[in-house]
Amino acid sequence: MSINATLLIQIIAFLMLVWLVNKVLWGPISKLMEDRQKRISDGLSAAEKGKHELELAEQKAKEVLKEAKSQAQLILGQAEKRGSEIVEDAKVKATEEADRIKLSAQAELEQEVSRAKEDLRQEVSALVVIGAEKILNKEVDAAVHDEMLQTLVKSI
Repeated sequence: MSINATLLIQIIAFLMLVWLVNKVLWGPISKLMEDRQKRISDGLSAAEKGKHELELAEQKAKEVLKEAKSQAQLILGQAEKRGSEIVEDAKVKATEEADRIKLSAQAELEQEVSRAKEDLRQEVSALVVIGAEKILNKEVDAAVHDEMLQTLVKSI
């Protein structure tokens, strides 16, 4: 065989090898490379999206925390205000109770004074009757002279 025929067979064999490599190896390998590149790209975009979502979640958490602190301050303020109101109500009630007890004690004292005055009047009238009896050396009848004794008691 001549060099030309060998060269031609080698060229045909080489072209078949190129076609076979392109069909069997190069196509699937390039497809695998493209798929892998797409997965890596998707993973990077998902990571970027996750990072962005994390930042948004952190901002939202900060806002929620700030709002919670604000509400806590508001609740504490209301509790302090309510506590002050309760203390003031208790003071008012205690003052009213003290005034009521004071009035009751004054009324009771006035009744005791009235009873003591009445008892004193009766004792004085009895002493006056005894004194008058001794002065007149005769017995004075209290029942008979009751009207005169009542006038005497009222004048004392």
